[in-house]
Amino acid sequence: MRSFMEKVLVDLGGWKPENRGMITNIRTVGVYVSDQDVALRFYTGVLGFEVRADRPMGKQGRWLEAAPPGAQSRLVIYPRTMMQDWESRKPSVVLGCEDLEVEYERLSGLGVEFSQTPTRMKWGSFAIFADPDGNEFVLAEGD
Repeated sequence: MRSFMEKVLVDLGGWKPENRGMITNIRTVGVYVSDQDVALRFYTGVLGFEVRADRPMGKQGRWLEAAPPGAQSRLVIYPRTMMQDWESRKPSVVLGCEDLEVEYERLSGLGVEFSQTPTRMKWGSFAIFADPDGNEFVLAEGD
């Protein structure tokens, strides 16, 4: 028996059961903070998160990820100083997929509009798309 949402999406022609599983997880959600160390103490000391990554990114800050123990999804704790427009930014949600090019083609074929086509960087590949309300999502390959 299909769920209500499955029925609606199938009836709209976009979602099909055989397409299940192309996006595999929510990898990260970015939050913008005034002080990474203060934020890290909150997330680890108060909320009980663990540090998943802490790497230098230059003079303005570092790549800092924290998550609840055992969780697959992580918060990326961005320093506001690295994002001039941080006040107008929404949380950054990164969705993971196994094959970025295949998923990009699949979603594009379903009418999803991408503001950033697949791009390869040193750290991995990503693309950016928006939902019908303009909420942006990053689609990245791998875990």
